[in-house]
Amino acid sequence: MSLLANIIGFSAFGFGARCFQLGIQKRNIFSHPEGHIAAAAIFGTFGYFLYYTEQRQNEQIAHKRKVLEANRAGEAVSA
Repeated sequence: MSLLANIIGFSAFGFGARCFQLGIQKRNIFSHPEGHIAAAAIFGTFGYFLYYTEQRQNEQIAHKRKVLEANRAGEAVSA
């Protein structure tokens, strides 16, 4: 998943969560747009950091896999 898709997806979720919150309170959904902007920005920022966290984890998993494959190859040769 691309960075832009992650940010837009989480921002849309934040916007939807804010609309749902106001709907539960039976308030006008679009009366104060600064709350929607804040929710979208906060959730978008979370999506941004989550994207890079996932990238780091994938790199660590790939490195660990190479180490394990090297260890198994070494054991198979010596055994």
